[in-house]
Amino acid sequence: MSKQGLILALLAVAVLLVGLGVSPVFVVDITQTAIVVELGKPKRNITAPGLYFKVPFIQDVTYFDKRLLDYDSSPQEVITQDKKTLFIDNFAKWRIVDPLKVFQAFQNQRNALRRLDDIIYSELRVELGRHDLPDIVSKTRSEIMLIVTQRANEKAAVYGLEIEDVRIKRADLPEQNEKAVFARMQAERERQAKQYRAEGAEEAQKIRSEAEKDREILLATAYKEAEQIRGEGDAKAFKTYASAYRQDPRFFEFTRSMEAYKKTFSRNSTMVLTPDSEFLKYLKQR
Repeated sequence: MSKQGLILALLAVAVLLVGLGVSPVFVVDITQTAIVVELGKPKRNITAPGLYFKVPFIQDVTYFDKRLLDYDSSPQEVITQDKKTLFIDNFAKWRIVDPLKVFQAFQNQRNALRRLDDIIYSELRVELGRHDLPDIVSKTRSEIMLIVTQRANEKAAVYGLEIEDVRIKRADLPEQNEKAVFARMQAERERQAKQYRAEGAEEAQKIRSEAEKDREILLATAYKEAEQIRGEGDAKAFKTYASAYRQDPRFFEFTRSMEAYKKTFSRNSTMVLTPDSEFLKYLKQR
């Protein structure tokens, strides 16, 4: 057969294969790797993008995505250390680092994802079972997820998979437990509120007692100073009176009597005195 005839024969075979839906060429995208499988066994591992050939009917191509992939599981049940049941909705970031291992273990990417789901759920169930509900919900969730990611990645690496991160999206209680948990949380908050109110009342009483004590101290100090000043004033007055009395006793006595009359008779009052009363001495004189 001439060279031209061979070319025509090959073109006829190619057209026939295309008509039957079988192509001897395949394309590998930049986001993919491909495994050429011959009679069920891997023949070539293609990582570079481009156009490639295969033997129709004998060879087949299995594609794997080499990008960072999202894995989002359905909610699954776990039991915490304090015997609480949680429905955990988690997700993960993962990639295929060795397509040949993945093919040998799972044949395709979908089966690899099922195995990934088993690995992550197993590690979640084990690790969450070592912690109480409050730790999982808020206190140490980040540390727990870091441990789960590390252990799940160690198991996935055997199959050519890499897990970069595992996170919990939601952690829900079963419906029959929600009311009991909410009631317990409400009771705990009410207990804390009562405690805070009692502590506040105690502190307020302390402040009032301190203020009352300071008030009494200030009043006592002021009274002491007032009495001291009053005593000093009386002493000076007595000294002045004594000095005036020594200068002219009769005039002093007369002045004091006039002051007494002024204070006494300026009031609308009635006095009963005997005619020879000493108090009326200056009123009798002419």
